[in-house]
Parts: sequence; C-alpha cells; structure tokens
Amino acid sequence: MHISEQPTHTLELRVRELQQLFNSLDPAPFLNKDLDHACEAYIENWALSLPTASLLHLNIHVEQLPPVGQAGDMVADAIHNYYGYKVELVRGELKQLLRQGRISLAIGVAFVVSCLLLAAAIETFSSGHFARIARESLTIIGWVAMWRPAQIFLYDWWPLTGRIKVFENLRFARVSVVQD
Repeated sequence: MHISEQPTHTLELRVRELQQLFNSLDPAPFLNKDLDHACEAYIENWALSLPTASLLHLNIHVEQLPPVGQAGDMVADAIHNYYGYKVELVRGELKQLLRQGRISLAIGVAFVVSCLLLAAAIETFSSGHFARIARESLTIIGWVAMWRPAQIFLYDWWPLTGRIKVFENLRFARVSVVQD
C-alpha cells in the first residue's frame, strides 16, 4: 500500500486553552509534559479503533490561542514526544513479558520433564489404581505448568505490538492547532 493510499482519520479536539491538553501536575518543560489523563484516554481510544495502517491527524481547536506564534509546532512536538515516550514504555513492557515467557518456558519444560519421568517411574515400579491415578495426575500437572508460557507466546505479546503500532502512528500524526 502506498502512502497516498493509506486512509487518513482526523480527530477534532476542542479546548479553551492549550494547557488543558497537558497534565497540570507535571513539572516538566512543555515539550516533555505528560498529556492530561482524560485527553490521553480519548486520543488513544480513538486511535485504537482505527486500522493500524491509517494516517492520523489531530485537529485541535482552541478558544484562546497563546500569543506565541509557534504554538501549533510546540503542541505537535509535545504530543510527538509524549507518544515516542509511550512507544518506549510499551516496548519495555513487551521485552519484559517475553523475558518472563522464556523463563517460564524453561521452568515449565523442566517441570513437565520431571513429572513425565516420575510418572514413567511410578508406572514401571508400581501397578494398580493408585499408580494409574498418580501417573495421570503427574502428567496433567506437568502439562498444566506449560499453560503460562503458552499463553505468553500465543496470546499476550500481540496486543502489545498493536499498541506500539498505534503509538507510533500517534507519534508521527499530523497535529494542527487552530483558533476556534
């Protein structure tokens, strides 16, 4: 798909002043400020509902534009910086999840092998109902230990990669600030 073929989606935000977009408790300089939680949730819910191949445009309508002539560029840079930061956070979360998956897999494989060896030993040295129950129980418990690694590698990683794609889209979204 060529860039020109990608659909563009526009979110219209209306605020009285630009400071409403940002967390008022964040002491960081303007370009490194966190977005206001409600604003962040609104933008992200909108972006998460769109196809990941979309081009995004945030159109911010402001009742009272500050006297600074470059307010639009400053807001765009602040939003891009914020979502760049969010991309790195989620990448770290993904890296940590995959590390946990590898460790869980190693533990799970060792445990299932131990259970299966013990089940085989019980079958070799003992017979009867108790031996059969113990063998089946060890087999089930061993395979249940593989549940978490399977969950991580089959299901848990891909929502994080989806969030990374959405935050990357927001990181490079076109941002316009206009007088309302």
